[in-house]
Amino acid sequence: ADLDTLLAKADFITLHTPLTDQTRNILSRENIAKTKKGVRIVNCARGGLIDEAALKDALDSGQVAGAALDVFETEPAKASPLFGTPNFICTPHLGASTNEAQVNVALQVAEQMADYLVTGGVTNALNMPSLSAEEAPKLKPYMALAEKLGSLVGQLAHDNLTKIAIEVEGAAAQLNQKPITAAVLAGLMKQYSQTVNMVNAPFLAKERGLDVREVRHDREGEYRTLVRVTVSTSQGERSVAGTLFGNGQPRLVEIFGIGIEADLDGDMLYIVNSDAPGFIGRIGTLLGENSINIGTFHLGRREAGGEAVLLLSLDNPVPQDVLKQACEIQGVRVVKALKFA
Repeated sequence: ADLDTLLAKADFITLHTPLTDQTRNILSRENIAKTKKGVRIVNCARGGLIDEAALKDALDSGQVAGAALDVFETEPAKASPLFGTPNFICTPHLGASTNEAQVNVALQVAEQMADYLVTGGVTNALNMPSLSAEEAPKLKPYMALAEKLGSLVGQLAHDNLTKIAIEVEGAAAQLNQKPITAAVLAGLMKQYSQTVNMVNAPFLAKERGLDVREVRHDREGEYRTLVRVTVSTSQGERSVAGTLFGNGQPRLVEIFGIGIEADLDGDMLYIVNSDAPGFIGRIGTLLGENSINIGTFHLGRREAGGEAVLLLSLDNPVPQDVLKQACEIQGVRVVKALKFA
């Protein structure tokens, strides 16, 4: 039967359609008027299939003898013109509350938890990006790199941040960028809270008014894959970049415009100085006199005799008094102790 015939003849009308542009308000005021007087209507499909105000008027007039709704145009249904109307009953969208549905939901949740624990896949998450089982192993090293870059830029330029841009290029541009962004924000926001993680980091960033931008480049750069994090501060933009080596290990390749290759791990010392003979010996002597062993030594500079950057990995944290002495070495501009998980 066509719709007009169904409306005119049916004693009971139940709805079993999805909500689309074609089905929205399929029981409109006009169509409800075409129904058999005393019809009873049930909708357990989707809210928005019925004009709720028109249904209330039809119930009040007796055109509709009774109605039962499990779904509403606005959910959760905190208010509706139908509430309190005689001959109307409602339930709060109980589609998943049958015995069969509860079993299926339990199985699905168990399978999703097992998938996460075994492969790292994240499905149907409400508060973090979804990751398929195929994506998870590919993204895991990128997320480690992203968190370290976020932590680095946060430790070096965390005051008065207004914007952050996460750029990916090369192989990284072919991946799901949302988990990379979440990992960057987790590393950055740990400068403000010890309870931050990939789930709540985007919300914490939003609360602080941080404008987060994602940029994907199709261009081929100097590196096969690259992640760049740029923050805007009251002193201007600050940018760090990193890549993955062949074994999937994260590696810093640029800091504030200066090329430098370094692992970001454990206790580190960051120094900006004037590029001049004798500086390396002076800083090495200072650390040696204070029984601080250097693990790795990384240098970079803008130009000969210009601004230079030194990144040291250390076996122990640097005490405050040693940091103060380092600041007093000739040519030193910035000294900062860093910590990476």
